[in-house]
Amino acid sequence: MILIVDDNPNNLFSLKKLLESKDFDVDTADSGEQALGKALKNNYALIILDVQMPEMDGFEVAEALSGYSKTKDIPIIFLSAVNTEKKFITKGYASGGKDYVTKPVDPEILMLKVKTFYNLQEKNLEMKKTQQNLELEVKGRRESQVTMKSQIEQFHLMLESLPQIAFTLNEDGVIDFVNGKWYQYSNSEKVFPETHPDDYVIQEEFERCKKKSKPLDLEIRIKNTESGDFRYHLLRVTPVFEDNILKKWVGTFTDIDAQKRIEKEKDEFLSIASHELKTPLTSIKAYIQLLDRKLKLSETTAEAGFMVKVHDQIEKLNTLITDLLDVSKIENGKLKINKKPINLEKLIQNTIENILQTNDNKVKIERHGIIPDILIPLDDIRVEQVLINFLTNAIKYSPENNQIIVTTFVDEEEQEVKVSVTDFGIGIPDYKQEAVFQKFYRVEESSLQFQGMGIGLYICSEIIKQHHGTIGVSSILDEGSTFYFTLPLN
Repeated sequence: MILIVDDNPNNLFSLKKLLESKDFDVDTADSGEQALGKALKNNYALIILDVQMPEMDGFEVAEALSGYSKTKDIPIIFLSAVNTEKKFITKGYASGGKDYVTKPVDPEILMLKVKTFYNLQEKNLEMKKTQQNLELEVKGRRESQVTMKSQIEQFHLMLESLPQIAFTLNEDGVIDFVNGKWYQYSNSEKVFPETHPDDYVIQEEFERCKKKSKPLDLEIRIKNTESGDFRYHLLRVTPVFEDNILKKWVGTFTDIDAQKRIEKEKDEFLSIASHELKTPLTSIKAYIQLLDRKLKLSETTAEAGFMVKVHDQIEKLNTLITDLLDVSKIENGKLKINKKPINLEKLIQNTIENILQTNDNKVKIERHGIIPDILIPLDDIRVEQVLINFLTNAIKYSPENNQIIVTTFVDEEEQEVKVSVTDFGIGIPDYKQEAVFQKFYRVEESSLQFQGMGIGLYICSEIIKQHHGTIGVSSILDEGSTFYFTLPLN
């Protein structure tokens, strides 16, 4: 809006009409005092001010306006019919005017000046508003930075108070914070602790998990920088997401050396016991076979049925002892994986045929998904062991429904193949699904109804881990379960 100040009503009327004809919003004042009041109350982009006015002339009005923060930047064009000399023009500029126009006024020239100053003022106001917004944004960012810094410091303080070794990494996987306990096992805040020669290299395992943005969970031995001893630690590195974008990694090393020593003693006992049991069991099996041949019992007799049951129980006991020996090998790092290029589809088909023959074709097994007729580096004996475990469990825990589905899917993007076994049995509660791969874990709901030691799935998980694959389960109680594992194509 433009304010016209003139004590002559005719001048006000004619100038107002001229400006309104060019689509300007116009306000008027007939004295200096009225002009000051309006200027302080309203927002004007330009003031056209007459010099000759009673009581308070234009120069005094301009000087007064320059004394207020609200009005000091409003451009003023002086109009004068009498004071046309150089000294008055100079005084006009000195008092804060942007231009000095003498009467009679050339309407076209005046309009050019008005448009110029009006546009300049509008742009100045826009720039000022933008600057204010920027200042507010900068202030907000500074406050956010202060808050964030405080939160980070509080988080770091919390990590310092932990009994574990704690550290964080940025989104690129570079270590950016370690607590004081870190230096007991590493001389540099940028380098992971040294691991035992027989254990995994932490950086390599983390890089593998980083590619898939998945957490790392690893039991390893790391070297104490002072004593030189290798102590068992549980390493956990978890990704932190914000709006589905990876922002950070948080990791801890928890000392589990004492726990591992107790487990080792227990595993040594299991190993010795398993070996000691294996020898008499082999002898029992041989004598039973000799007795069976010697007696030559008819299949229709009750005694022949007893012999079959004895053979079955011996095989079950042999399987349990073999599993215990596998657990012992796993814990001592002696479970060897001998990889060679294997046709996975043939391996799956052979395993299914063996299961069908063992169960007298009473089970229905369907094949779904993409047929992975490709060579994959794997230990065929151990992967077959995993498949047999999945299939026998599917049969065991589906007493009312013997339908099983084996599905395979090749993920070209992830460069892996996924094999799953689905049953329609008793299912597993949600909160217990993660624990089924733990050693000696059994779901309480099924432990009384179904026999077992709870080590089969643990052995399967270790076999798949040594193949650098993943293993898991999804299940709905009373509807069935799907156990799956993945294997890298390369």
